[in-house]
Parts: sequence; C-alpha cells; structure tokens
Amino acid sequence: MLITSATSLLVISPHPDDEVLCCSGVIQRVLHAGGRVSIVWLTSGDGSELDLLVVEKSLFFRPSKLRELAVRRMQESRNAAAVLGVPTDRLYFLGYPDRGILPLFTDYYITTYRSHFTTATSVPYPGTVSPGHPYTGQNLEKDLESVLDRVRPTMILAPSPRDAHPDHRATGLFTIRAMARRNELSRVRYWIVHGGEFWPMPRGYTPDLEMTPPPLGHGLSQTPFKLQADEEQGKRQAISAYHTQMEVMSSFLLSFVRTTELYSTTPMPGAEAAPDSETRR
Repeated sequence: MLITSATSLLVISPHPDDEVLCCSGVIQRVLHAGGRVSIVWLTSGDGSELDLLVVEKSLFFRPSKLRELAVRRMQESRNAAAVLGVPTDRLYFLGYPDRGILPLFTDYYITTYRSHFTTATSVPYPGTVSPGHPYTGQNLEKDLESVLDRVRPTMILAPSPRDAHPDHRATGLFTIRAMARRNELSRVRYWIVHGGEFWPMPRGYTPDLEMTPPPLGHGLSQTPFKLQADEEQGKRQAISAYHTQMEVMSSFLLSFVRTTELYSTTPMPGAEAAPDSETRR
C-alpha cells in the first residue's frame, strides 16, 4: 500500500472491535504519515447474547439490556480509536441491527426490519448518523453514502464477502455496491476476521508470528502489511480497550496481534483487481 500525507482512509466495520482487529496497523501508519483516518460502524454490537451471559451474568436477555450493551460498546470504540489516534469527529456510528445486516441487503431493502434482540425497528442510539432511521437496507445505504460524501476516502478497508459472519459478508457487499456506483471500487481493500474454524492459529497472544492466510480466503490475492513494533503495541492496547469483548473472547481477539495484517485487492476469487494510484506502487 502506498500511504502518504494525502491518504484519506475509511475503515468500514460491521461491529465495534472489528476495525482494530483487522486494520490497526494501517490506521496508525496513515496517521503517522500525516493522512486522515475515519471509521464507520454499521452496527453497535447489540446482538451478543454471549456478552450478556458473561458481562451481565444472565442467561436471559432483555432488549433494554442489549441496548445498554450497545451504548457501552460504542464508548469502547471511541476509547480504542483514541488509543490509535483517530479523532472523535471522524468516528461514525450507523446503529443498524447486529446480525441483521444481511437481511437488510436481501429481504428488507425497502421493508422495515425488526431486530430479534433489541426489538427496535429504527436506529435507537443517540450520536449516530441518522437517529430514528427505519431499519431498511435502503436507509443503511443512504447513511453509508453520507459518510462517503463527508470523508471522500482515497482508500477503504472493508470486510471480504468471503468472511464467515453474515454481517461481515453483507457489509462487504454494501461497500462494493456503493463504491461501484461511484466508479471507485479500486480504492477498496478487503480483510477477513472470521476466516474459518480455529483461525487464526495459534490462538492467543503471539506477537512474533505472522498472520497466516485464513482458509476462507483461499483464492484471494492477499498481501501482508508489515507492522512495526510500536504499531503492534498500539494494536494490542486498542484491542484491550474493548473490555466487554475481552471478557468474552480475549484469546480470539489477541490472536490478531501479529507482525502482519492481510488485505486482498479482490473481494472474491477470480475477480480482477483494478489498478489504483493511491494504493499501488
């Protein structure tokens, strides 16, 4: 990746924490070069029953508790971004339903979707791009487009449609459609968090190892991005800012603190990578 002071990076994250797992190294490198970094979260992580079980010590979830969890995770996102040096005015929350992004892309593009977890049918969180926006794929696209208009990114890091998590796959598809409309698809690079059973291996904090390619990324043109020692340390500190997630899955999260991050120039195997002067030498 060619990173300069003219770089405007946008990280598109399905949930709070994905952005630090996949992209902390590049985020820090862009900021160090004098470029701009923005982050947008499509959901606020309000569909995690496991979080409630461990953090709230409850086998049963109430919609109000899941909304409280989402507010907490949004604040953890701000804290993690501060560790990496991203200003608060470049953080954007859309507030769409956790585990509902794929249905918004398919069956609920125009029809309103109801969250199975919070029972919300519209964005319920203050501090989001469009509070009160009904849960439809069309509205999500409008909100994402508004962020793109504000940020005007020269580089985007987004989930691959090969990711095992449906929210991640759909986030990648929404990104591809939005950037294709702008004729700027070549600016997107793709990452994977849920790459197959037991990946990343080994689990846990092993910062001296390179990130191995995920099984679900087979056939993608994945390129390693080498992190410097201080960038690795910054990444671990940013991940640790997600206290709720660290209580639930610290071994998995810390598995992403490696000497490299992996990015693909193509969303799917066999797709042709388009040239782009911002990200290619």
